[in-house]
Amino acid sequence: MRPTPALRLQAARILRAGHGPDPKNGVYMGGWGNLGSQTQKNIITYAVSPNRLNPTSHILSLAVFNTFRRTRNQILYWVPPLLIAYLAMDWAIERNEYLNSKPGREEYADSE
Repeated sequence: MRPTPALRLQAARILRAGHGPDPKNGVYMGGWGNLGSQTQKNIITYAVSPNRLNPTSHILSLAVFNTFRRTRNQILYWVPPLLIAYLAMDWAIERNEYLNSKPGREEYADSE
């Protein structure tokens, strides 16, 4: 089957551009940056002007309120264990100081 004149013209353009057909698929894909596909249509992009955009405008005020909200929601999870640990440590320090004092040694001297 003979190629049509339009296909021959396209093949001549391809050969002049220095690119041959794709050996795997037999289709010319185009050079680097121009892969031969059709241009995409109906793509809408929106942008905001850089002078209207300030991503750090409310960072400090929002951080204060966000920290307060998160702390308020978590306070019952970490205050009771912290309080129990503090009371246990306080009791242990006082007990150790008593046992290493003169009255404590006299009281528990015979138990050793």
